Amino acid sequence: MKTNTLSAEKQQLINYIEENQAELIKFLQELVSIPSDNPPGDCQAIAEHIYKRLDDFGLENVSLNEVEEEKVKAVGMIRASNVVAYSTFGSGEGPEITLNSHGDVVPPGLGWTQDPYGGNVVDGKMYGRGVAVSKSDIASYTFAVLALRKLQADLKGKISLAFTFDEETGGDIGPKWLLDKGLINPDMAICPGFTYSLVNAHNGCLHLEVKLKGKSAHAAEPQYGHDALEAMTGVLSALYEYRKGFSKIKSNVPGIDSPNLVVGLISGGINTNVVPDEATIRIDRRLIPEENPQVAELEIRNVIAEALESYAGVEADISQILLARAFGPVPVDSPLVQSISTNWTTIMGGELLVNGVPLYTDARHFYEAGIPVVLFGAGPRTLLEANGHRADEHIKVDDLLKSTKIVTLALYDLLTQK
Repeated sequence: MKTNTLSAEKQQLINYIEENQAELIKFLQELVSIPSDNPPGDCQAIAEHIYKRLDDFGLENVSLNEVEEEKVKAVGMIRASNVVAYSTFGSGEGPEITLNSHGDVVPPGLGWTQDPYGGNVVDGKMYGRGVAVSKSDIASYTFAVLALRKLQADLKGKISLAFTFDEETGGDIGPKWLLDKGLINPDMAICPGFTYSLVNAHNGCLHLEVKLKGKSAHAAEPQYGHDALEAMTGVLSALYEYRKGFSKIKSNVPGIDSPNLVVGLISGGINTNVVPDEATIRIDRRLIPEENPQVAELEIRNVIAEALESYAGVEADISQILLARAFGPVPVDSPLVQSISTNWTTIMGGELLVNGVPLYTDARHFYEAGIPVVLFGAGPRTLLEANGHRADEHIKVDDLLKSTKIVTLALYDLLTQK
């Protein structure tokens, strides 16, 4: 590919990626072939493989950082280590840019027509669990750095590759662990995304467990009990009524609409002939970037307390299970967004879509630490198109190559800015 709008140095970067695309594809196939399902969450084998391969590629300052056993078990995993590799350009005086992707994946499930651990390429598409979410970005980010290291140019700054293995459990022992320990110190970060849009914001998420406690009694004499399940029906009705008001709340971030609330789990009761003395639900409350999580939780608590005023003898025990804060929006005119957008246009043509998304990711840990972060990487337009978290997950090999080129050129611009 010869692009007339590219400088000689940028064309050298493109040439490197095209000349080494077979190695890039092979590296991704290696990653797909190593099971790293989470749960159960034993990701040591893939971490050790990546550590060895980064060393084979000639990267310096590669480290395998095992997470403390108690922290791993606290998030429901078996074993995890984080791989970090630093590349210094020039004197190192300049921005540190972290490229963070995760190698843990959801279990394959049923319905595959291709081997979920095969990395088979069929009609220009590579199939396998994690090939789109997000092992492709481990491969892509690695080769972006390899291309830059081959370039004889006046680059200034550092790139830290940070490959972690707990995205499916929230990122606390991955990106957050690395940041807390100072093993990475980025001025900006790029995390996994897809090739056809750049994400500069996403929703947060609050999980609450609500346990109602009443008093059991024989079903023949229910008047001597306090029915926790009956009270829960009142709580559910109040929560669903409260949810109706969310449609009037709109985010100013393109791609993000309104807050939401879902009751995803419910349990309770002892037996058919016993008045239930306990009933429990789990609430998923999605938070738009403009919302305060503490205010959102207080509102839910107040809705529940008011509903229970009609049910004597029933008390509520409410506990926070998860708080994943929203991030962004990172300004569209920031150097990070502009460098990717400009080079996207060079490689793809047209204008890159910059928007927020309603899900949440472990990229939020960078934003919480005051670090500008965006989501961009290898993949299609949507998770659905890639069959992300579904059978026959895949990416187009051409998208893998294009995204690698775009990230490489964006890093070049960020490391040459005065």
